[in-house]
Amino acid sequence: MKRFLKITAWILGILVLIIGALVAWVGFAPAPTYDPPTIAELKVEVTPERVARGKKLASLLCVQCHAGKDGKLSGQQMLDVPKSFGKIYSKNITMHPDKGVGKWTDGEFYTFFRTGLRKDGSFNAIMPKFSHMADEDVYSIIAWMRSDDPKLESSDQESHPHELTLFSKALVRFVFKPYPLPSEPIPLPDTTNQVAWGRYIANGTYGCYSCHSEDFATVNDLEPEKSGGFYGGGNPLLDFDGNLIPSANITPDKETGIGNWTEEQFLTAVKFGQTPNGPLRYPMVPYAILDTAEIKAIWAYLRTVPPLKNEVARAPRE
Repeated sequence: MKRFLKITAWILGILVLIIGALVAWVGFAPAPTYDPPTIAELKVEVTPERVARGKKLASLLCVQCHAGKDGKLSGQQMLDVPKSFGKIYSKNITMHPDKGVGKWTDGEFYTFFRTGLRKDGSFNAIMPKFSHMADEDVYSIIAWMRSDDPKLESSDQESHPHELTLFSKALVRFVFKPYPLPSEPIPLPDTTNQVAWGRYIANGTYGCYSCHSEDFATVNDLEPEKSGGFYGGGNPLLDFDGNLIPSANITPDKETGIGNWTEEQFLTAVKFGQTPNGPLRYPMVPYAILDTAEIKAIWAYLRTVPPLKNEVARAPRE
């Protein structure tokens, strides 16, 4: 019996040492890098139509996160990121040749937007990847990046490195990986098919499921429907003061979701920030820039999402 206990103690001791070494390695090892990606020879034609479309997409996907104190897209600390991830900072994406992205080619932009990989093989695990966005919309964002928008004017603001927790370092090391480039062209959706169009807007373009599922750590960007708690809410988001504001359940569940809402109520909430239960609170903001037809398409798609019974404990209003 004593021999058995001694062997067991040795095994447990070895396991503790292995786990401790692994934790130390995750905590102190540099972020993983990958083989430099093959950058496509891409030259996007910059047209007024593409710039306008790109500006609209960027206003919802880029501007809010990358807005700096100088009025340009020079980066900032993301105060609404859950504390479990640490301190996250957006990068300088102005046209500064060294501190921004002024030297990037169209192919580099395209590859980065799709995969998260820069040309040197470094990986941005935090920023969303546009893996399901139509090629034309990706080209439009690139065209906007080439425009004379004042927000993109060169800024010499240094990008602040992330201050990751052990949890987020483990995610970057073992879970978050570069995405593959699409194996075939991705066309724009058929806008006469309201559900397909709404799915593209909600999942392929703006990634609504990312916030409105259970947790960023269980989001599946390659197969959104496999995200934990898909559109069932509960993701522990923060407002600018650090208050916990879990995301809402927006599945068609009649008790805990928006199954009893009307299309008009959904439109008013998304476009003007007013819900049947009162005004929206950050991090959800009104999306007045979205067309009424786009919001109605999102509504049509959400009606097809499987309802999830998930009572989200919403913080009390002041």
